[in-house]
Amino acid sequence: MSGWDRGARRRCRVGGRPLSTAATAYPERVVGVLGGTFDPIHYGHLRPAAEAAALLGLTEVRVVPAAAAPLRGAALATAAQRLRMAELAVAEFSGFRVDDREIRRGGPSYTVDTLESLRAELGPVPLVLLMGMDQFLKLEQWHRWRELLRLAHVAVLTRPGYPQPSLPAWAGANYRADTAPLRQAAAGLLGFVPASMQDVSATEIRRRRAAGQSIAGLTPPAVQAYIEEHGLYGRSPRGS
Repeated sequence: MSGWDRGARRRCRVGGRPLSTAATAYPERVVGVLGGTFDPIHYGHLRPAAEAAALLGLTEVRVVPAAAAPLRGAALATAAQRLRMAELAVAEFSGFRVDDREIRRGGPSYTVDTLESLRAELGPVPLVLLMGMDQFLKLEQWHRWRELLRLAHVAVLTRPGYPQPSLPAWAGANYRADTAPLRQAAAGLLGFVPASMQDVSATEIRRRRAAGQSIAGLTPPAVQAYIEEHGLYGRSPRGS
């Protein structure tokens, strides 16, 4: 390892000073992080994230299923089932990969813990936490939320033409109208990214399944087949 690389890693020490917002050691790699319960994962998660990844120039997107989301009720599918559905889903999206660290860790899945783990593993690459507007508006309820921007950028996915909300006081110094700097720094910035929001939710998929209705087109075909085969969300497995 070169002396420069050693210095960069010291600056990005998770337990030490905040990450530098200068250009990183690995500008050719920009990693997105998409977390959620994914009960089940669907196009409402995947397609906007894929659009954002293209706009932001992300080289990969880590899809991170939660073991237990602190601000949501218990998932209906097991952790193993949700993990498998995520694995089936990302096969349709170039550059997407499933990261099972929250499920392996167990217990409440706090995003700050996941980002600390990724930062320790990846070093000073730009990390971009992808989230919807609903999550952003509740960000101050998250565990150790003030530390998120020390570890990653935050990219909020918004409907094109949708009015941008007033920024909270804490976000003003971090906001960038141009998202290009998110590729040039390790962490610390906030941007809004237009993406085509899909009219689909996990709640609607579960409702349709419970009512015996089709979920075709709401989630990747491989995920739909898995749900039907295992009788998730209200239907019995084939042959049972």
